[in-house]
Amino acid sequence: MPELPEVETVRKTLARVLKGKQIVKAEVLPDEIMMFGVAPTVIQAALEGRIVTDVGRHGKYWWLEFKDKPWLYGHLGMSGWVRELGAASIRLREHGKMPFDDEAGRPRFLKVLLEAEDGGRVAFTDGRRLGRLWLSSDPKTDKKLGKLGRDVYDDLPTDQELYATLQKRKAPIKALLLDQKLFAGIGNWIADEVLYWGKIAPKRLGSSLTLKEVRELRKAIVDVVGKAVEVGADKEQFPKNWLFHHRWEGSRGAEFIEGKPIVRETVGGRTTAWVPKVQK
Repeated sequence: MPELPEVETVRKTLARVLKGKQIVKAEVLPDEIMMFGVAPTVIQAALEGRIVTDVGRHGKYWWLEFKDKPWLYGHLGMSGWVRELGAASIRLREHGKMPFDDEAGRPRFLKVLLEAEDGGRVAFTDGRRLGRLWLSSDPKTDKKLGKLGRDVYDDLPTDQELYATLQKRKAPIKALLLDQKLFAGIGNWIADEVLYWGKIAPKRLGSSLTLKEVRELRKAIVDVVGKAVEVGADKEQFPKNWLFHHRWEGSRGAEFIEGKPIVRETVGGRTTAWVPKVQK
């Protein structure tokens, strides 16, 4: 699933292609599931002819801002993606090896195609239809965004704030990291990565962490998320010593990292990879 670094990459793509420009054409294909039953013509009418004033993101959600409301909001789900047509794009694990475009040169699984006044084009695609697109008037009052906690890239709480929050939580730290009401933007692979570098076992209760451990955890969040954003979420550029390259069962080197065994089990309802010799 796309996590904060991937969504921040999408935000940057949308900003590069659309910010400050008028949308001269919006092709919206019907999909009642992804668009909550809203007719394509309604979304098309809300986009065409309007100038994108900014592109926002909070956690795993992104949106296009205009001078007037409504704005367009999106979530990538499990395999959704936004890419600039005619430009190189990273691939998510969920994309597999299938070409982005079909034999006719059209984006596969196309949902929305936007064209700017200067000819730049971006496509929102989703083969599994688990992403979402909708119109809303205010991100602060939107039901989906209003429940999110602080963004772990733009607004990560201080050591003391995190410590105070976790002291009240008697759930596994892995589950807490995945709670978007606490850590907006962290998903499964980031949670495993920061726990590995923070040297914290995923089953540890949040309330059991010392202030020193919380400091290490926060530093790991800053380092991992920051680096992933810096390289545009391109997994080929992730540091070679990251757990990321070993965490998927069946992948090359999946049994060990630096000679230490990797354990896989379910924690907080999610598949978890961790290293007992490192994480306590």
